[in-house]
Order: sequence, then structure tokens, then C-alpha cells
Amino acid sequence: MAFRFIDFPSARDDLRADVLAGLAAKPKSIPPKYFYDEAGCRLFESICQQPEYVLTRTETELMRDKMPEIAAAIGAVDCIVEPGAGDCAKVRLLIDALQPRGLVVMDIAGEALATAAKSLAESYPALEVTALGMDFIQNLAAATPYVPGGRRLLYYPGSSIGNFSPGEATTLLAQFKQLVGPQGLLLIGFDLKKNPVLLHQAYNDAAGVTQAFNLNLLTRLNRELDADFDLAQFSHYAFYNPTAGRIEMHLASLTAQTVYVAGTAFSFSSGETLHTENSYKYRGDEFSELAVAAGWRLDQHWEQGGFAVQLYQIQQD
Repeated sequence: MAFRFIDFPSARDDLRADVLAGLAAKPKSIPPKYFYDEAGCRLFESICQQPEYVLTRTETELMRDKMPEIAAAIGAVDCIVEPGAGDCAKVRLLIDALQPRGLVVMDIAGEALATAAKSLAESYPALEVTALGMDFIQNLAAATPYVPGGRRLLYYPGSSIGNFSPGEATTLLAQFKQLVGPQGLLLIGFDLKKNPVLLHQAYNDAAGVTQAFNLNLLTRLNRELDADFDLAQFSHYAFYNPTAGRIEMHLASLTAQTVYVAGTAFSFSSGETLHTENSYKYRGDEFSELAVAAGWRLDQHWEQGGFAVQLYQIQQD
């Protein structure tokens, strides 16, 4: 087994700075990457199993059904790179199909990533697995020394790109291009625009798992930043904004209140929300416009059940 884990400096200071800045802003917001403490990771895995949240199951079915076509379109690669790899489950289909010699996975939840990546390395003894516990959104270039040479495929599944505004997504896609080099490829998944009722149900599941996931962010702030959020005074609020083409997730204050975070007081009026996540939905052509603006060229498009996967090559001058 060839496995190594590199844990980058703790994001605790970033958490404090980002949360204080976000709570001082108008409107208040916190980056969604801070959902993923240990409890948040478990809750997200549970969200993916809820009957209303079909995205993960649809993506898995698409990848299984279309894998022969996808693998043929990609061809031989030396290394797969997956930012935001989480439990490392999705990349296994690609490893089986492409048989690369190297895999680099990265995630801000470093401890959980290390456990998952080591298990994956045990399953594929011939694969050289490198796990990077890092905030790749802030400093993706820091991963460059750990990515082996050769032809690289960057894999970004699960509609994670939807958490970024179109402008932010274009910037991240351009950074992906720099990481994989001039012969690199990008395989990316995203959720398609669909019936708003279905989208609303997906983020408001009957079992309340998404609600618990959203509120767990406040639990984390209470624990790690000495905050005093009363979870009973905040409500999960998620809806589809058709004008912006995105799901918005918020925590709404049920009363006028003052909350202390890291010794700083923040006032909430009754009904005021803390914006915790966006999830943008795209048409295929809308997304490809972003990728082209970032320097990619669309090669193949697959679509199934309201989910899309696209393969890109880097534009050549």
C-alpha cells in the first residue's frame, strides 16, 4: 500500500476570521465550507440518503451507466485529482475504469479524509494515494508539489461547483486548469435546473436532516469560537430563487437577540437570516459558458435524471 497524508496548518484561525467578518456583514453570511466538522460530515452523508435528495443517487447511476463512454472519452491518465473528496467513495468508479497510477484527494475535513483515503489505498495496493487536509478553495496552488507528473484528470463531482457564484466558479475552474497542466482534463458534475418544487423538497426533507445539518453550524461555532447561539431561537430556511437560479439556505432568527461569538456581540432582528449556503443550478449551455471563460473546451456532455457530467480539455492557443 502506498499512502501518505499531509495535514496543512489548521483552519481554526480562518474560521474565526471568516465567521466574525461574515456576521459583521450585511446581510450576514458564513462560508458553507464550515459545515463540515465531524458531525457535519455525518449529517451530509445522511442527507444524501434521504428520499427527497436524489442528486447523489442520480449522479451515481449516471456514472455507472455512462462509464464506458466516459472512460473512452478520457483515455489513459496517470493521475486523478479530486478536490473536496470527502469519503472518497465517488472516485472509485473512475479508478476501476481508468487504472491510474496516482490519486490525489483533498478536503478541509482532514481527519475524515485521511481515514477514507487510507481505506481506499488498502483497496487499491498498486495505487499511490496522497491525501491533503487543506482548504483548497483558499490555496489550491499549495497542492501542486504533491501532484505527480503525466496526464492528469481533475474530478469534481457532486454539484459542489454549485456552492460558488458564477464568478467564483469561473475563478475556481481557472485554478483547476493551472493545477492539471496543459494536457490536463476536467470531469465535472452539476445539478440541472428543474421543477422548483422538487428542488425545495430536496433541501427541506421530511426527516429534518438538512435542518439538523444547517443548525449544526451553530453548534460548531458554540464549541470552537465560544459562541452562545441558542439553537431553539433559529430556524432552518431553504428555498429556490428562480431569478438567481439557486437554492438559498439560511438560518432565520426567531426573535430579536444578541449573540456573542469569540467575545464579540452581534445583534439579530426578528426574522433576520444568516445565509449559510447557495446551490446554483444550471442548464448545460449555461455551465459550459463558465468553463469556456475559464479556459476550458467542452469535449463531451452526459445527462440523466436532471444531473449532468461534462468533460473538458484545456483550450490550446
